[in-house]
Amino acid sequence: MRNALSVDVEDWFQVGAFENVISRESWPTLDCRVERNTDALLAMFDRAQIRATFFTLGWVAERYPALMRRIADAGHELANHGSNHDRVFTLTPERFAADIDRARKAIEDASGTKVVGYRAPSFSIDQRTPWAHQVLAEQGYVYSSSVAPIKHDHYGWAEAPRFAFRPVADADLIEIPVTTAEFAGRRLAAGGGGFFRLLPYAFSRWAIRQVNDEAKRPAIIYFHPWEIDPDQPRVSNAPVKSKLRHYTKLKAMAPKLERLIADFRWDRLDRIVAAERERIA
Repeated sequence: MRNALSVDVEDWFQVGAFENVISRESWPTLDCRVERNTDALLAMFDRAQIRATFFTLGWVAERYPALMRRIADAGHELANHGSNHDRVFTLTPERFAADIDRARKAIEDASGTKVVGYRAPSFSIDQRTPWAHQVLAEQGYVYSSSVAPIKHDHYGWAEAPRFAFRPVADADLIEIPVTTAEFAGRRLAAGGGGFFRLLPYAFSRWAIRQVNDEAKRPAIIYFHPWEIDPDQPRVSNAPVKSKLRHYTKLKAMAPKLERLIADFRWDRLDRIVAAERERIA
């Protein structure tokens, strides 16, 4: 079973946890570490001979076009993560359309590749944004991986399907939610990010095997470049809960990722979507 490995390419100061304490106007003045961290991931993936999908902010693509070319030249997929990490439910349909159009152009111009996939910042397509998938379909996207079918204090659409589905009846767009597992009748977040970093590795291994072996479906796993960077700056005025989530076990993340990569088969999300499309046709 091939699973999808994805990287949400954003810097440490662009995360949702810090959006109320770090102003967007200050971003250009901060210690940008996304290029070096993403290059470290490219080297890790190259050693393991795997390919992944890099959901990239337009802000990053505009400032690091050479990084976009390195990602594409290494055989990975580049996909859209929005321009400035605005959560979809904070935008109007018109602003959302403009936001993803700008980011897509920045990524395509920098990389020379066509962008066909999208992931909403903080998995912010949910029951509040029934129009978002329609906008993506109108702009010709092949797939979205923007739904977390769980309950969470920052995001989540618990009623959404666990696996790939067609969110717009008359369109070819596929939504492929981030992975969840099931235990004792409960749906558990198991798609990566902080859950992968903070919980024991055995949980993630169990969850992926459950999805592969019992559901016969691919796992959709994500993480961020800043998660392998224990030396990143600390945000002292952030809420305690946000700091605990963001900084805990950063030193353990890279070895944990290498173990994950070795234990399962991985591929780009666009290739996984192609197989899932046949399943739900």
